[in-house]
Amino acid sequence: MTTLVRLLVAILMLAGIAPCAAAQDDRSARAIVESAIEAHGGELFLNPGTLQLRGTAIFYDPATGAVRSRVDDYRMWREFSEDRLVAHGAEGKVRIIATNENVSLFEVGYDGETTWTQDGVMPRDEADAYWANNFGFGIIRSALNDRFVLQTGPQRRIGGRETHIVRIIDPQGQETLFGVDADSHFLTYMAFRSPRGFHERLYGDFIKLENGWVQARSVSLLYDGVLSNTVFWEHAVVGEPIDPVIFTPPSE
Repeated sequence: MTTLVRLLVAILMLAGIAPCAAAQDDRSARAIVESAIEAHGGELFLNPGTLQLRGTAIFYDPATGAVRSRVDDYRMWREFSEDRLVAHGAEGKVRIIATNENVSLFEVGYDGETTWTQDGVMPRDEADAYWANNFGFGIIRSALNDRFVLQTGPQRRIGGRETHIVRIIDPQGQETLFGVDADSHFLTYMAFRSPRGFHERLYGDFIKLENGWVQARSVSLLYDGVLSNTVFWEHAVVGEPIDPVIFTPPSE
């Protein structure tokens, strides 16, 4: 058999096999995402409306590993928007306040247009970079919609447990990795490339609320493999109205 014939045979074989393999991978990834959504509360997870969390946090110095600050009152309010299309950009509304012994350490908020901190309103370019380092988890709620691409990665162990890896590619081409526990189907891992570095999150200590919502009570954030901070959520409220004042930026 000549080299040209061998090449033609190889091309024909690839033409017949590759599309099937790709389709199988997509179906497998979709099934994994569906199992995670169901495990976290199904329709409530997809459309929670709002989320209010309260707990504590520890922040570390990346250069020395020493504890930089402890937060004894760490709070987050979220108002979600439906049909999210961008994985790593500001979405909906958010407010985070960190205090220790009644002393404010920092705060950040976004009302759908304006981003602000304890120092005042943040310029748009700085705000875009800030949220690109932080937003990402919520994109899994849109992953089953049209225009999103789902791919499976090699299974690995996270926290000593077998974990399925799924890559979600949004319509803008931004990629986010999610780790789904092979037994519980809980979302235990997320990762994406950010302006600050390769960002990873580890989720653990899950609790199921009476309404079916599953909340990770431990969330650790890493950049380029270095632990940045860990949040310990102690109280969660899902779907309840939030006072609009929470999302009101300061007057300039």
